[in-house]
Amino acid sequence: MTRFVHRSVLVAEVLAHLEPHAGGLYCDCTLGGGGHSREILASSAPDGRLIGIDRDPGALAAARAELEPFGDRLVTVHGRFGDVDRILADLQVSHVDGFLLDLGVSSPQLDHADRGFSFAKAGPLDMRMDPTSGRTALELLRDVDLDQLTTILRDYGEERHARKIARLIKEAVRADRLATTLDLAAVVAGGIPMAEQRKSKIHPATRTFQALRIAVNGELDELERFLAVFPALLAPGGRCVVISFHSLEDRLVKQRFRDLAWTSSLPPKLAVQAGERVEAVCTPVTRKAVFAADAERDDNPRARSARLRACQRTSAPVLPSRTASHPS
Repeated sequence: MTRFVHRSVLVAEVLAHLEPHAGGLYCDCTLGGGGHSREILASSAPDGRLIGIDRDPGALAAARAELEPFGDRLVTVHGRFGDVDRILADLQVSHVDGFLLDLGVSSPQLDHADRGFSFAKAGPLDMRMDPTSGRTALELLRDVDLDQLTTILRDYGEERHARKIARLIKEAVRADRLATTLDLAAVVAGGIPMAEQRKSKIHPATRTFQALRIAVNGELDELERFLAVFPALLAPGGRCVVISFHSLEDRLVKQRFRDLAWTSSLPPKLAVQAGERVEAVCTPVTRKAVFAADAERDDNPRARSARLRACQRTSAPVLPSRTASHPS
């Protein structure tokens, strides 16, 4: 098994906004190598507890080893954070005092070529965060048609050349020319004008690899499921902290937190009759996204795109989200 070494980002900011305390129960929904969880457990000593969830078996094994000194204050679960309601129910936990999500791919997943996430080294076209289940990136590329692949690259990668790249990829799949991540990166580069590649600061395959990773792992669907269920699982006064790494994730978090803070403009009695909220379900802890300090961004390049948002649960009952758009 390859070593799982990951430097957690925004650790001080997570602690400041999550506010772990003695006796609290916390859920790190993306446990990774356990970096954030170690600090949460230390800050909630002597009896704070933590439930750690991760879909990557390698990450779970590394976290268990890293967090062994905390003994039975830690429970780890192999699973998806979008299933957090079922996971907590299985553990007979009704509420927690804090949730943490650190979204995106981890350093070991990027750095180890055999995981297939990176175009820096030749590796299999896999990209599964849980290598024990689901279809690989290559299987997805074989399964989807040209229109579906174009949509994936456009919506998940925000790739302006999505159609041309999708066509080249499908041609390469049919010709059996896609064996490794480097093969895919070369095909993608062929779909982007050379003048544009010279001007860009990122590798031409960056957006396509991001899009395929999101699609393979159902990342945005997973996030939407979590955002739908977490308020009912958060104790009054508890906090939810989310670290995202690109605009697609951040937009979902921002919109959901804003919706949970919305209250009806109707008088209380009329609001109740209309099935609208009289009280906010959650209030914002961060008014704007929080970014890493310059020192951390210089020291850890993967912190540069990280942004943190947090909200705090009120005692208001959870009602269905309203369908009308809220004001900006």
